[in-house]
Amino acid sequence: MKNTALVNATGDASQNLQDFELTDLQQFAREGVYSSNASKDFHLFYVGRDNVHEILKYVLSRASVSLYINMFGYDDDELNQILMAKALDPTITMLITLDQSQAGGVHEKALLEANKQNNLSAFNTHFVIGQSLTGQISHTKGFVADGKVGAEGSTNWSVAGEGIFANGTWHVSGPSAPAGPWNPGQGYKAQNNTQSIFTDPDTVNRFQTELIAEHLIAQRQAAQPKPAPPVKPAPPVKPAPAKPTPAKHTVPPKKK
Repeated sequence: MKNTALVNATGDASQNLQDFELTDLQQFAREGVYSSNASKDFHLFYVGRDNVHEILKYVLSRASVSLYINMFGYDDDELNQILMAKALDPTITMLITLDQSQAGGVHEKALLEANKQNNLSAFNTHFVIGQSLTGQISHTKGFVADGKVGAEGSTNWSVAGEGIFANGTWHVSGPSAPAGPWNPGQGYKAQNNTQSIFTDPDTVNRFQTELIAEHLIAQRQAAQPKPAPPVKPAPPVKPAPAKPTPAKHTVPPKKK
């Protein structure tokens, strides 16, 4: 039975996306409920107004078949733990693409280390760091889970990117007591970001295809041999000092 009150469903196979509906996420909206004329297959959430972090946790933790991701900003401990559990589950096919310019982060390094330690491809997880086709940053920020639910927006997976609230407090109890940050105070941080969740089959299919294409581009880049470092020119050879020419001694002519 679907349990929408359980946000992080990692490890609970009964909680999945097979019966997912966008209304499952209205509990994380500021109002606690959608408008009566809201779309049934697309909803746009706002960082700092809606609880985007919990939305991402809810969807990602329920992936049970496949998860295709391209994330520019990847710096969220809790989401990383969810993804690492999925990455080591051989029943879930995963493609993870991260941006090369962000590859020095703690979580990117953790994925790289996990790849070395566990050979993630043996678990049907394929991980690569790269750039766009033309060598620019890979700025996509989204995923498709189980071929059913897509997510895309300007939100980086980070504290300020998703929004942080005082002590993690988020009151969700419906329109009579609206959901949202309660007395956020000095610890409140949130960038201006958006996060869409969509279930429209055509959009999901096209976005998943794009995520696969971006992953393959990064794979080809990673497979190319790195150019050899430039060879330093040898220092010029100093010519040996010229030997002094011995003076010629001329014999004076004899007097007649």
